[in-house]
Amino acid sequence: MMKAPLARALLIAAVAGLFSAASVQAENKGSLSMVTGGVTSQPIGHYEFCQKYAAECNVRSKLTAPPRVTEYGWKLVREINASVNNSIIAMTDQEIYGRDEVWEYPTTAGDCEDYVLLKRKMLIENGFSVPDLLITVVRKPDGEGHAVLTLRTTEGDFILDNLSDEVKLWTDTQYTYLKRQASFNSGRWVSIEDGRDVLVGALR
Repeated sequence: MMKAPLARALLIAAVAGLFSAASVQAENKGSLSMVTGGVTSQPIGHYEFCQKYAAECNVRSKLTAPPRVTEYGWKLVREINASVNNSIIAMTDQEIYGRDEVWEYPTTAGDCEDYVLLKRKMLIENGFSVPDLLITVVRKPDGEGHAVLTLRTTEGDFILDNLSDEVKLWTDTQYTYLKRQASFNSGRWVSIEDGRDVLVGALR
C-alpha cells in the first residue's frame, strides 16, 4: 500500500488558502455543498464507537476549502465504494450482536454505519483527509434512518452509500439530510440545512 503522503499527492490537488467559517458557509449557500448549522447531538452508536476508538474521534482540523479530487482519486473512491458494498453482507445489529446501534468495522457482515466506517477507513489509508470524509445521518423516503459517507470536494459533496454502487452528488439522492460529523472535529456532529426540506438542527 502507498504511504499516505504519496497517495495524497496522487489523489488530491490541494486548494490554496484557508477560509474562515463564515466565508466557507457563505460559499456553500451557492454551491453543491451542504450547508451545516450548529453543533448537535452525537448518535449513541458513534459515541460508543468513540469510547473504543478514541483516537479516531479526537482529530481536530482547521476549516479549509474542500479538495479537488483527481481522476485517479475518483477511480479509487468508486472502487472502494463498490468493493465494500459487494464484500460485506447486509445484516442488522440485532442479527449480529443481539442489540441495536452497534457501530463497528465489519469483517463479513454489517449494517449501514459499518459500511460507512470501513469505506472511511480505507479512503484515509489511501491518502484522503479526515475532515473531508464525514459520517452522515439521513432519512430515507420511507422514513427509515440511514447512514452514508459524505466526501467533500470542490465539485460538491458526494455520497458513498451501501445501497448503491454509484457515487452520487448529495442533491441527486432521495434522502433528507439530518446531521453529519463536523469537519473541524471528528468527535462532534453538526446539523445540516437540507435545501429541499430545511430542518432545524438541535443545538446544545
